[in-house]
Amino acid sequence: MKQQLFEQQYRASWEHFEQQLEALEKHGHKHADSLRSFTANYRQICQLLALAQERQYSPYLIDHLNELALRGHQHFYRRNGNVLYNTVQFILWGFPAAIRREHRFVWLGVALFFIPALVMGVLTYLDPNMVYTVYPHEAVKNFSEMYNPANQKEFSENRGSPDDMKMFGYYIRNNIGIGFQTFASGLLLGVGAVFNLLFNGVAIGSVAGYLTELGHNETFWPFVIGHGAFELTAIAIAGGAGLKLGYGLLAPGRLSRKQSLIKAGREAMPLVYGVFFFLLIAAFLEAFWSSSSTLPVATKLWAGGCLWLLALSYLCLGVRRGSR
Repeated sequence: MKQQLFEQQYRASWEHFEQQLEALEKHGHKHADSLRSFTANYRQICQLLALAQERQYSPYLIDHLNELALRGHQHFYRRNGNVLYNTVQFILWGFPAAIRREHRFVWLGVALFFIPALVMGVLTYLDPNMVYTVYPHEAVKNFSEMYNPANQKEFSENRGSPDDMKMFGYYIRNNIGIGFQTFASGLLLGVGAVFNLLFNGVAIGSVAGYLTELGHNETFWPFVIGHGAFELTAIAIAGGAGLKLGYGLLAPGRLSRKQSLIKAGREAMPLVYGVFFFLLIAAFLEAFWSSSSTLPVATKLWAGGCLWLLALSYLCLGVRRGSR
């Protein structure tokens, strides 16, 4: 169907939906009884948008339908402006559904992050001097002393609850900084996101391999396994969101690069919100659980394994539900 015929056939539908949106935005849900057809009209707009994109109609038409769909989405999933309700809905279904929708970019981010980490971990374990290709001698000395079992008693005696709160704030700032940097660097045609994923993977893998070879297993692995379930997966997902931005610039299709970037950014934002949610959990665990010296090593390892299972199950089961 040509665009002109498409517009003649469906223009009245999207103009009517636009009037409904204006009424909702002006009066809220006070007149919801007069808008009972909103749900059906919203679904139709989504279908029209999909058709317009598939048939590669003009960017102006696609942008207009996309704007209507986004405005409709905000009202369709809003419940009297209840922020808590919307947040819970996003955590339960929205974030995993976004993972499913952008699974190609997410899986690429996972590969670019975890494969270098695994390879570098094995290489550094076999040849500990490899760590100096990534870190300077002073940094290696610092984290070696930090995870040295001989220093753990002194460390635990000098750390109290105020320190935990202070570190919680530090971890939030540090983790979210890394996540946002990994995402935003995708603006460099995706190259920045690729670099950040590779670099962080190599850096983490080299530390893990080096400390394992030193025999610091009882201090390093119990510390990282718990919060790592959320922190490491969040970094990979942030990289996937950054790759989405880069792809929007590299392959705009019939859209201008600016329009394509805006579209990619909108579609990637649910991933970014989910990344921040995961990093907040990771910061909490790192400050109050991972650093605890009163918990047995076996307990931390067992709980860490359960947290990895929980994080992956949440994403997988949420994806399945979001696809229905």
